[in-house]
Amino acid sequence: MREEPQKRISPKALKVWKLHGVIQSAVLALAVAGVGVLTWFFGWPVWITAAAIGVLLLFIYLMIFFLPTMRWKRWRYEVREQEIELQRGFIFVKRTLVPMVRVQHVDTVQGPLLKRYHLSTITISTAATVHEIPALDTGEADELRHSISMLARVAEDDV
Repeated sequence: MREEPQKRISPKALKVWKLHGVIQSAVLALAVAGVGVLTWFFGWPVWITAAAIGVLLLFIYLMIFFLPTMRWKRWRYEVREQEIELQRGFIFVKRTLVPMVRVQHVDTVQGPLLKRYHLSTITISTAATVHEIPALDTGEADELRHSISMLARVAEDDV
């Protein structure tokens, strides 16, 4: 069996994913507050609000502390002459090989959170699907995009 890919995504990805978790948690907190108001207004049992707060606390722990760290630890990639290997997941580890001859085009994507931390995501398009390498430093992402583009062009010439 082939050894796992060695390259990691940027450690700044943790900040972005945690900030994303904070935003999601704030939205859920508004919903929980709404449940609290409805419980008071309609005289529902207090356990409904308590359960909603419990779900909120679990969600906060998972989305801000646990999942970003586990996601960063497991995300790996490797770009070789003939293929791109991606590895992700922590309960179910998924490893994907994308042959260079299948690569149609490569893009970099940068949303507002990624832009603030000078990160970009690379999307690799094949005829069947789109693969991505998330949260790379912008300079590294641009170099990698160019490198994959050149390797894909060479791979097509060999066919």
